[in-house]
Amino acid sequence: MEYIGYFASILIGVALGLIGGGGSILTVPVLVYLFAIEPVVATSYSLFIVGLTSGVGSVGYFKKGLVNIKTAIVFGIPSIIAVFTTRALIVPAIPKEVFTIAEFVVTKSILMMLLFAVLMIAASYSMIKKDKKTANENKDEEQKFNYPLILIEGVVVGILTGLVGAGGGFLIIPALVILSKLPMKEAVGTSLVIIAAKSLIGFFGEGEATAINWQFLITISAFAIIGIFIGTALSKKIDGEKLKPAFGWFVLVMGIYIITKELFFPN
Repeated sequence: MEYIGYFASILIGVALGLIGGGGSILTVPVLVYLFAIEPVVATSYSLFIVGLTSGVGSVGYFKKGLVNIKTAIVFGIPSIIAVFTTRALIVPAIPKEVFTIAEFVVTKSILMMLLFAVLMIAASYSMIKKDKKTANENKDEEQKFNYPLILIEGVVVGILTGLVGAGGGFLIIPALVILSKLPMKEAVGTSLVIIAAKSLIGFFGEGEATAINWQFLITISAFAIIGIFIGTALSKKIDGEKLKPAFGWFVLVMGIYIITKELFFPN
C-alpha cells in the first residue's frame, strides 16, 4: 500500500499543476486509506503537504506575473484567521465521541471523514459542471472587490480548510474570478498563494501537541512537488479544463466510497 500511496502523492501534485485546483482534495484519503494515518492527524499533515506543494506551484505563476498580491491579501487574511482559529480552538474542542445513533457511535475521526466526503462531493460538482462565467478571461475588466462576499467566502474556506485539511481551490478560484474579476490564469496563481499561506499557517497553529513524523511528511510532500512539476509541464500540452470533468467524476466516486465505508464498514 505504501508504494501505491507514494504514486498517489505524485498524482495529487499532477492534478494541482494540470487543473489548478482540486488535487489537494485527495490528500486526506491517501493518508488515511493508503498510509493508515489517523484522520485527525491526516487533516493536519494534509495542511502541510498542500501548503508546501501549492507554494512551490505558485513560483511559476509569480514569474509570469500571474499572481495578484492585492487580491491574495484581501481574500487571504480572513481565510488565514479562520483556518488558524479552527485548528487551534475548534478541532481540539470536538469530543472523541460526538454523538450516538442507535448503537452507531459517530467518533471524531468518522465525523472528520464524513465532512471531508461531503466536501469532495461539492468539489466534484464544481469540477464536473460547465461554468461559463469562470471560463471567461475578463480581459481588460477593471478589478472591483465585493468585500462583504469576499470576507464571507474567505472565512468559510478557512473553516473548511481547518476542519478537513483541503486547500479549497475549487471554491477559491471561482470566487476570485466572479468576486474579484480576475482572469482565470491569474485566479489560479493567486489561489495557490492563498492556499499555501493559510494551509501552512493553519498547520503551525495547531492547538494540540501532535507528534509529527517529519521524515514521512517531507517524503510525501516531495512526491507531491514532483507531481506538480509534471502537471505544470503537461499543462503546456494538455488543456487542464478538458480533464477537469473526468477528474471531478473520480472525486465524486471517492466521496461516495468514503461515506459508505465510514457509515457501514468503520474500522
